[in-house]
Amino acid sequence: MNSCRRVAFLGDRTTTHNVLLPLVKSRTNCLRGPETAQSSSRGQGTAAKLSPGSGEKPRLRAIDLARKVQQEKTKTLATEPPVSALQARVTELKRFTQQLQNVHPNVLAKHLHRSVLYRDKDVVVINKPYGVLVQEDSEVTSISSVLPALSKLMDGMKVNSVSQLIPCLGLEKDSTGTLLLARSEDVVEHIHSLNRHNQVQRKYWVVTVGVPVPSEGLIDIPMIEREVTGPQPHFKMGLSPLFKMNDSGDGMTKVRSHRQSHPAVTKYRVLDSRSGCSLVELQPFTEVKHQTRVHMAFGLACPILGDHKYSHWSKLAPQKLPEHVLKKLGLEQSKTRHLPLHLHARQLMLPGRGQADIDVSCPLPKYFIQTLNRLNLAFPDDKDYK
Repeated sequence: MNSCRRVAFLGDRTTTHNVLLPLVKSRTNCLRGPETAQSSSRGQGTAAKLSPGSGEKPRLRAIDLARKVQQEKTKTLATEPPVSALQARVTELKRFTQQLQNVHPNVLAKHLHRSVLYRDKDVVVINKPYGVLVQEDSEVTSISSVLPALSKLMDGMKVNSVSQLIPCLGLEKDSTGTLLLARSEDVVEHIHSLNRHNQVQRKYWVVTVGVPVPSEGLIDIPMIEREVTGPQPHFKMGLSPLFKMNDSGDGMTKVRSHRQSHPAVTKYRVLDSRSGCSLVELQPFTEVKHQTRVHMAFGLACPILGDHKYSHWSKLAPQKLPEHVLKKLGLEQSKTRHLPLHLHARQLMLPGRGQADIDVSCPLPKYFIQTLNRLNLAFPDDKDYK
C-alpha cells in the first residue's frame, strides 16, 4: 500500500521526528484494518466534541437515562403523602373495572368462566363483576358481547358447539353478584313466566347510610321517571305515592295514581347496624328500574353507600357522608366520589325444571367485605349465609 511504503528522510533530527510521527500513526491504522481505523477516527471525533472547551453537554447513555428516571420516580414516591387503605382499595377497584371494560372479549370471557357459580342443562349462574354492563354496548366490552366465547369455553372449545347463553334477569352495571343466564330461548320464556308469578326470589345485600326504622318491613310505593331541572338537567326515578297526609295532619288520604307510574314493592330486613350505617337484605317483588336504590334513598331515607345518583334529588353530586362515617371509612369528603355502589345480588332461588330447586349464594366482593369490617358490621349467623 502506498501509505505504508518506506520513506527516506533527510535533515536534522527534529524535522525527522515531526514527519515520522504521523507516518507511524498511519502505518498503525493500516495494520488495524479499515474498519478499526474508521472506528478510531470516530472515537477521536467524539472525544473532540466532548472536550471541556467544546461547550457542548455529553450525550446520556441509555443506562444513565434509566437510572435518572428511576431516581426521579423514587423521589416522587417518597414525597407523596401516604394514602388510606380505602383510597388504595377504591383505586384498585377503578383500575380493575377499567381493565374489564376495555380488555379483549376473550379475556373477559375467561374471567367469567372462572366465576361460574352454578350450571346445568338449562341455566348458568355467574358472579357478575363490578362496573361491567350486562347488555351489549358498542363502546365497551359487555357481558352479552362475550357470551358466545363463554359458551365455547364451557363446552371445552368444541368447534361444532351450538349452545348459547342468554341473560334472563339483568343486573345494573355497578352491582355485583348472581347473574342468571339461560341456555335457550325456551328456558328464557320459562324463567320470565316464573318471575311474573313471583316464583323467582332474588335477595340483595346493601350497605346503607342510616338505619331503617322499623328494622323490617315492606315498601309498597309506585315509582315514576321524572325530569330534574336545574344547572344539570337529568332524569331520575322517583316515588309516586298513592297516599298523602290529609289537611288536618292526622291521617292519610288516597290519591289518584299517575298513569305512567309503575308498581314497586320491596321487602327489607336489617341484618346489622352500627356506626350510623346498616347491612340490609332486600328482596324486590317487582322489577322497576333502580327500584332498590330509590326505595332505600327516598322511601326510608337511607341511601345505599356509594349511590351518588340517588343520595340527592335536585342535583348530580358525590354522596355526602356524615363526619363519623367518613372517619370510620378513613376517607375525606372530597374523595367520596370514588366510593363504589354497595349493592350485591347475594342469593338467587328458583324452581328447577324436572330437578331439584336452584339455590345459589354468591360471595361478597373484596371491597364490600372491607367496608363491612371498617364499619364493624357483622354477617348474620344464618346457615344460609355461611
